[in-house]
Amino acid sequence: MHERLAETGQNPIAAVVACVDSRLDPAAIFDVAPGQILVLRNVANLVPPYAPDSAYHGTSAALEFAVRGLGVANIIVMGHAQCGGVRALLQGQTDTLTDFVLPWMGIAARARARTLACEAVGSEAAQTRCEHETVRVSLDNLQGFPWIAERVAAGTLRISGTYYGIASGKLEVMGDDGVFVEVI
Repeated sequence: MHERLAETGQNPIAAVVACVDSRLDPAAIFDVAPGQILVLRNVANLVPPYAPDSAYHGTSAALEFAVRGLGVANIIVMGHAQCGGVRALLQGQTDTLTDFVLPWMGIAARARARTLACEAVGSEAAQTRCEHETVRVSLDNLQGFPWIAERVAAGTLRISGTYYGIASGKLEVMGDDGVFVEVI
């Protein structure tokens, strides 16, 4: 198998934006073989806003490579239960993670605000709602990349949101109505 992958190069069917959480393995969750998905991992599965400049943009560069370089047909944002980045965002536990994590989690400020408008900090409901909201923020931000928006409008690229329950092992997909529903 590896020889074939080396000879034919990569041609993944999707790019998956997932969290760095060590309990997650997108290839195992989606039950795919090596070479079938391109996995982009960062804290809290966030897609930053489109901002081409001379700064370092690892997630944005990986998205450009996936879409413009490899021509993936799907981008999947995969949020998950018990996300430490989301917990830090909600509870302000970033006192020791100030160099990179604190500014990075600022991408999800809208998710925090939407959550706190409906839920009490520290509740399990707030954690889950905010984990869902980070997926929505990332999906919104994907639409700000012109070469993603163009392909979505042309029907050559599909973006979607998913949510994985660490304890349950259940995968949910976000519908067009924004509601997450378990995949059976």
